[in-house]
Amino acid sequence: MINIKHYTSPIGDILLASRNEKLIGSWFEGQKYYLANVSEEIIEKDDETLIQAKEWLDSYFNGEKPLINELDLDPIGTDFRKEVWEILCEIPYGKTTSYKDIANRIAKKRGIEKMSAQAVGGAVGHNPISIIIPCHRVVASNGELTGYAAGIDKKKFLLMHEKD
Repeated sequence: MINIKHYTSPIGDILLASRNEKLIGSWFEGQKYYLANVSEEIIEKDDETLIQAKEWLDSYFNGEKPLINELDLDPIGTDFRKEVWEILCEIPYGKTTSYKDIANRIAKKRGIEKMSAQAVGGAVGHNPISIIIPCHRVVASNGELTGYAAGIDKKKFLLMHEKD
């Protein structure tokens, strides 16, 4: 069973979801891939995980820099997507990286010559825990803001919000 709670952020409503005391989702209402990979019964019920996620987001939107490991995350996805999402969690506040850089990092780790930046883009775009797993910190190789499931306007806001 999936527990959900709604959170009102400065840039739109967010649906938080947990299962087995772990956060599995944080989606802007109406974003692409909203509730993707969730196939269990959903009930609106507060639990400790959702309360902690709300407090984390309160801290974030108040200009603090809460740590990702303050929350117990369990995003639903393939092993490849989870590998990409782990890399996203390492991008510091106020910094960005490119899809190509992530692809190169995975290729090096796997001992292969190349990894598709497009495949990385697909994984980044399917990140089920928006903001907390900071997919908004990934940009094109030329620094251009591209591809954010909740919309480029939200990506711009988040990046500006995080600037030192």
